[in-house]
Amino acid sequence: MTRLLSPLIHLIDDDEAVRTSLALLIGTVGLRVECWADPQNFIAQFDRQSIGAIVLDVRMPGISGLTVLETLMAQQVDQPVILLTGHGTVDMCRRAFKAGAAEFLEKPVNDELLLETLQQAVRQHVRLRERSEASREARERYLQLSEREREVLGLIVAGLTNKEIGRALGLSPRTVETHRAHLFAKLEVESLAQLIRQFAELTESPAG
Repeated sequence: MTRLLSPLIHLIDDDEAVRTSLALLIGTVGLRVECWADPQNFIAQFDRQSIGAIVLDVRMPGISGLTVLETLMAQQVDQPVILLTGHGTVDMCRRAFKAGAAEFLEKPVNDELLLETLQQAVRQHVRLRERSEASREARERYLQLSEREREVLGLIVAGLTNKEIGRALGLSPRTVETHRAHLFAKLEVESLAQLIRQFAELTESPAG
């Protein structure tokens, strides 16, 4: 929860003057900033659980910002990445978005545009993490169901009535109703619509 309330912007640029000025600018809207001069150190050390965004310069010695972006995406890092460049081309912009960049801004970047982009990226990341947490909790609740309760759940979602479920499973309607009540309690849902939506999310989401 602390991370949700205190977003962190990771700023990667080999130019110390740029890091200092951008960090001061970003701090004016209440966002914390962690600066990195070496992109390799950033990749190795940054907190992947933090809430926030990544601001990444394209041209750096040793490794380009685009390569860093591709590395982060390959590692399934979910923080939005905003690329900055003073020498942008159409091909570079296309490659950046194809690699998974959230935004591509040219230097000298407009202060208001950068801040607006960052704030929007942070909001999107918060929503993403909240959905991921909700899905994780839903999976944990699903794992609490007995095998019979999972069978009943599948038939409920398929649209069968209690009597039809009872006939399919060799149970009395009263027993089916009991399983149904347990399902609603364990999955923490209050309506059939919520039950169906949660089941759909469980079956569409990866188990990890």
